[in-house]
Amino acid sequence: MSVVRCLRGIGSGIEYPADALMNLDPADGRPVAMLLDLGRLAREQPNAAWYDPSRNDMWRFGGLLALDINNPDDARHIIALGEGHTPLLDYTDHPVARAAGLHLQLKDEGKAHPGYGANPTQSFKDRGMAMTAAMARKFGLRKLAVPTQGNAGDSLVRYSLAGDLDVVVAMPDDTPMPILGQVAAMARLHPDRVTLELVQGTIREAAALLRDKYWSNGWFNVATFQEPGWRIEGKKTLGLELAEPRAGDTQWSLPDVIVYPTGGGTGVLGMWKAFDELQTLGLIDARRPRMICVQSNATAPLVRAFVAGADDTTAQAAGNTLAVGLNVPGGVGHFRVLQIIRASGGTAIGVEEADIANEVTRVWRDKHWWISPEGAACITALPQLLDRGLVKQGERVVAVNTGSLEKYLPNLRHLLV
Repeated sequence: MSVVRCLRGIGSGIEYPADALMNLDPADGRPVAMLLDLGRLAREQPNAAWYDPSRNDMWRFGGLLALDINNPDDARHIIALGEGHTPLLDYTDHPVARAAGLHLQLKDEGKAHPGYGANPTQSFKDRGMAMTAAMARKFGLRKLAVPTQGNAGDSLVRYSLAGDLDVVVAMPDDTPMPILGQVAAMARLHPDRVTLELVQGTIREAAALLRDKYWSNGWFNVATFQEPGWRIEGKKTLGLELAEPRAGDTQWSLPDVIVYPTGGGTGVLGMWKAFDELQTLGLIDARRPRMICVQSNATAPLVRAFVAGADDTTAQAAGNTLAVGLNVPGGVGHFRVLQIIRASGGTAIGVEEADIANEVTRVWRDKHWWISPEGAACITALPQLLDRGLVKQGERVVAVNTGSLEKYLPNLRHLLV
């Protein structure tokens, strides 16, 4: 049985009932998150009995999630499509890592690897949308609407169709064709279930369309941070996987540095929440990885705010970037992302478009890995991080590849040389 005790405003600290169906915190217009009764979980499932490493998906963390797949009352809402439990690929032979003596690993959320789970839409968005669809079913919702730079919409469509939900997706009209085409195909095949709305601009303009046309007409808002902590809870599993014992070990542990491509920032909040919960359960100590949030210099609101010492981002005009998932001009959860960066001793860092493109080519040439431009941006940031002393010789550094390059073809096919 779920051990969610309440919802709590991330900014206000105000607590709301666990079964409150809400969007942003009415007290301050900021996101809410789920607060788990970890004492109860430890009593009912001692010695981490909630953890089932035999499962090849994110639901391996059982009772530490908002819904426990091992409980029939929770399991009937869950649509498990193999999401999560993705591999950490060794990349210590990357030229920068080799020269600096880094233990570099790539958390690959894109293409499937034998013996692991497989995000069904080849994107880390599947973690958040698997939880969102399951929670929507639990609350009896049937009509969901999401603005997206692309991958979140593709993911929500997949889970909505599998879970008998209706969905509206609003996305920019220049979204990479494999993503846009997949959503468009589902809208054509299932016109009574899937609606696609295209806008000129970014996720900001997509949200404005949904606000005027759908959210005010009974469709539930599942935009980034707008649902009551559901996507945070799904993305939390990424942090749990980074901490769980490696093969042949029993000790939970964290890397020294996490390099993460950051648009809205749900994953940053989710990973941090995972680490705090693991510490409360006595599985790790108070040490945390330095959190490095990477953006393209074309659209870098977090970088600007961090450098300025600001408490929050200020929305800016979006640029043009190969890493379309990073083309987020502002975010309602950015204040908390900045807090986490600073608490961890990390940074927000911008990279150049040409360097992202060159890294995609390098990884393909060296490894034949289908790294997304967002993932490439993380590796591109390493020289700057070394220069600033934010990564050091001998440290374990995890860069997160949030999706498969396959979803960006044909726009980036010229980089595969």
